Amino acid sequence: MPHHFDDADRWAAVFDAPERDAWQHPDEVVARVAVRDDLRVVDIGAGTGYFAARFARHLPRGEVVAVDIEPTLVAHLTKRAHDQGLTNLVAHLGKPDDPALGAWSGKVDVVFTCDTYHHIGDRVAYFRRVADALAPGGRVVVVDFKPDSPRGPPPDHKIAPEVVDRELGEAGLALVEAWDGLPDQYLRIYTRAR
Repeated sequence: MPHHFDDADRWAAVFDAPERDAWQHPDEVVARVAVRDDLRVVDIGAGTGYFAARFARHLPRGEVVAVDIEPTLVAHLTKRAHDQGLTNLVAHLGKPDDPALGAWSGKVDVVFTCDTYHHIGDRVAYFRRVADALAPGGRVVVVDFKPDSPRGPPPDHKIAPEVVDRELGEAGLALVEAWDGLPDQYLRIYTRAR
């Protein structure tokens, strides 16, 4: 589902709206994902930094790489990190078919994506590239809308968690945890298949 998010101010009003916290449970998600304070987390489809900034605050000894394909959002993320004093948050321009993580190849503890999976085209090829960035024991976390959720994209663009499992399996990743604690979304965690 290609979509353009090139108006950073407009999308900041949507993505960072305070009422999102009520259904997104961001602090709970961050605590579940960032199990140590020294992790390197890559947030793919970081948008305006809703999760990236939270991860940066939660990981005082870690690093957060906020990846987006929109140059205006990368500029917004850079400014947000500066304005909020988040010296451990780096904004990075990815590509629609490649997160461009070569500089972090084999060094990423967590690749996180929220409400972005359904926007990626050839997800199997894309997540093979993602898997190359993982450090030993690294994890991929996918948060996306449940097929029956009233929130999110139109129903025909929502992707069932079983489809994510299959696609990431084809990309060389194996499901290790499924959490159903969010009202409108699923959260699934994967590692490299043995």
